[in-house]
Amino acid sequence: EVQLVESGGGVVNSGGSLRLSCSASGFAFDDYAIGWFRQAPGKEREGFVCSSAVGSNDKSEWYADSVKGRFTISRDNAKNTVALQMNSLKPDDTAVYYCNVLSVNLPWGQGTQVTVSS
Repeated sequence: EVQLVESGGGVVNSGGSLRLSCSASGFAFDDYAIGWFRQAPGKEREGFVCSSAVGSNDKSEWYADSVKGRFTISRDNAKNTVALQMNSLKPDDTAVYYCNVLSVNLPWGQGTQVTVSS
C-alpha cells in the first residue's frame, strides 16, 4: 500500500533545468517531513533537501550547500506530491534521485535518473 513514485528525470546539458515529482500514497503524507535523496555513481545515497511536516503557518526547509540557491522543494498536500525544481544543473548532480519521509523507514521507490552532460 505504501508507495513512493519518482518521475521527471532525464538527460540535460550543463546549466539546464529539470523538475522532479514524487507521488506518495498509503500513509499520512501530511504528518511527515519529506526529503529528496540522491545516489551518484560510486557514492552513498545522501539527503540534500527536506521540507517539514504540514501543520503550521510556514514551512521549514533545509538545503545542502551543494544545491542551495539552485534547487527548490515544494509540496502539494492536497495531491500528496512533492516536487523538486532543479536549475543550473551541473555534471556533479548526475545521480538517481529518490524521495522519502524522514523519521520512519518506508520502502524506497524506484528513483528517477538525472544525467547532466558536461
